[in-house]
Amino acid sequence: MSETIALPIPSAAGSLESYIHAVNRFPFLTLEQEVELARRLRANNDLEAARQLVLSHLRVVVAIARGYMGYGLPQADLIQEGNIGLMKAVRRFDPERGVRLVSFAVHWIRAEMHEFILRNWRIVKIATTKAQRKLFFNLRSLKQGLEPLRLEQTRDMAAQLGVKSSDVSEMETRLSGHDVALEPASDDEEAYSPIAYLSDPESEPSRILERDQAERLQKTGLKHALESLDPRSRRIIEARWLREKDSATLHELAAEFKISAERIRQLEQKALTKMKAAMGTY
Repeated sequence: MSETIALPIPSAAGSLESYIHAVNRFPFLTLEQEVELARRLRANNDLEAARQLVLSHLRVVVAIARGYMGYGLPQADLIQEGNIGLMKAVRRFDPERGVRLVSFAVHWIRAEMHEFILRNWRIVKIATTKAQRKLFFNLRSLKQGLEPLRLEQTRDMAAQLGVKSSDVSEMETRLSGHDVALEPASDDEEAYSPIAYLSDPESEPSRILERDQAERLQKTGLKHALESLDPRSRRIIEARWLREKDSATLHELAAEFKISAERIRQLEQKALTKMKAAMGTY
């Protein structure tokens, strides 16, 4: 049976130095203790078990928050947001998957910090799409200094991130408008850095299962929706929307079916509406 931790959960709202000192007092859990507590939480909604899991990982949140100090936001606020992510991770953690909580929690901690940064950093409010957010954080981690990227560096970075050079240049322009340090600002010898051995969150079993299930549902839903169409409408949708390249034009299909391009457009819209309704169940 794991030993109960009597100390209360500290708050980063007061003295940050005192908070960091307090969270460093909580010992790490052994694998056996972690599994036992997680099972108690899942089976009985044991809040004391959840509390101990959270307490033992608060220092992880502090370590991750230090990596985002270059954004010019208060470290205490980053820690508070990261703690929210940690609590979400504890609630969703499944000890039977064979993954340590620290590996599972880092995704949730980073996600909350990212959302906080994007809400509060003035330039990044332009980065509204998922692709722009990913490029924003990756570019900041890859760029080694404040100097503008040379052409060769821009091309190399674009190749690394799998984006266009113009996208890298545009995001760098947004970054250069906020004069903050890009390097972590702490040399604390007691800093806890689990990054070296943490697994990629995208490789976690739960994430892989979620992606596979979503892909299967999309394929099944699309097949079901296409089967609900008459042959002519199906041909129009496949030619207009399901080709990887060289999609057919309205006039090409009009010539094929010997009707007007406007009639093809009407059939296309009607088919899309019908498909949307059919895919709603998926």
